[in-house]
This record gives sequence, C-alpha cells and structure tokens, in this order.
Amino acid sequence: MPDRRGRIFLLSHMRAYTSLVGHILGSHPQIDGYYEMHLGYETPAALDLQMARYRQNDALKPGGRYLFDKLLHNAYVLRPERLGAADLRILVALAEPARTIRSIVHLFRQKPGPDPYASPLAAAAYYVARVEALAAFCRDAPRAYCYFDAEIVQAAPERLLPRLSEWLELDTPLVGHYQTFSQTGKTGRGDSSPRIHLGRIDRQRTDYAHIAVADDVLAAARATYRECRAQIVSGAAHAVLA
Repeated sequence: MPDRRGRIFLLSHMRAYTSLVGHILGSHPQIDGYYEMHLGYETPAALDLQMARYRQNDALKPGGRYLFDKLLHNAYVLRPERLGAADLRILVALAEPARTIRSIVHLFRQKPGPDPYASPLAAAAYYVARVEALAAFCRDAPRAYCYFDAEIVQAAPERLLPRLSEWLELDTPLVGHYQTFSQTGKTGRGDSSPRIHLGRIDRQRTDYAHIAVADDVLAAARATYRECRAQIVSGAAHAVLA
C-alpha cells in the first residue's frame, strides 16, 4: 500500500527540548515517530527510507496521519521542494544560547571518552552554525512553517500545545504527558537522561551554571541568536514566543 502519511519535521538544535516535543507528538493517535532518525530529506526516496527505518522498531498506528522526524545537525538537509506532493508540516524552534551551550557541554562530558562537544568552544561553534543554517532555511523556505521558542515547551506548554495542535490540524489536542517507546532514552535517539522516562513535562529548570563559557563566546552566540531569531519569526506563518 502506498505511504500516504504526511510528514512533520522539527528543525532545531541539540538541547532544545526536542526529545520532549517528539514524545508529545509521537504519543498523539495521529502521529508516528518520536526520535531523531539522522536522515536528510532531499528526494522522495528519503521519505521511503524514513518509513522503513521507523518500522524496524515500531509499529504504525492504524489511524496515523503523520510521520515525525527532527533534524538537529547541518549534515541532515531538508529540501521540501524536492519531496513531491507529500503533506509537510514544518516546525522550527530555537533556545537561547547560554543555557543551551552549557547543556551541550554537560551532556557530552558525561559520555565515555573524549568528545568535541565537551568543549565550550566546540559546543558554541555548533550552536552558531546551526542557528545560522536554520535562519537561512527559513529565509528561502518554500513551505510555510511554525516557529516557537523552545523554552515554552517546559515553561508554558499550555500556550504552546494548542497552537501546535491547530497548526497540525489534529483531530484532538496535544497534551503534556506522553508515552515511552522502543527507542526512548537510547543513545543517538535523543535525550538519554532519566527525565525523558517521566512521561510528563518536568518543569524543574537546570541552568548548568557550573559550566564556564567565555564571555566573548557567549556574546557572539547571543548576537547570532538575536539576529537569526528575528529573521525566523518575521517569516513564520505562526509563532509562539516566550
């Protein structure tokens, strides 16, 4: 049977609550998918690969309307104009840089062996390059997109989730609790911390203030964030701002 499901793509960066969003979306009866598949989408064949990869570990819902993926790295490119007639819904989210960069460093310092992202300089370079790439995508976006400030996922889901439900045209609203799945918490699939197994939004905020990042590095990241966020918001069909 032909794959008639539309696609939801969340374009963001690491440590922007994307695992939480993926699980909230993936728990809705009309949405399959909840984790990062590490795929680029530049031809219709990529949609077939996405479907096949998802079905290796998870069963499709009988009433499913969408298949979800998130793209957090510049190596994975989305070209909506090349994907044929598929129903695409694009979400874009940014988180402010200070906490994000520190969170990236904290995460990768927990991993065995050295990792480039354990360095504040490398984490900041990734963040800046990713935010710039997202702004470039949105400037030339051939499809409408919905933007939200990532912090709202944790701080005010009661504002965000109804807007996302409307943007996705879901039959029933998204809610702030979620299921866990076969790939939940696994390395390389998204958030691997115990918090993702809670099944609900944890509103306790961690600022990772113990991670030192040079003032000039943060200043450059903040300037990029302000400029790119303004560009992305100005072009969005819908925006939910903190």
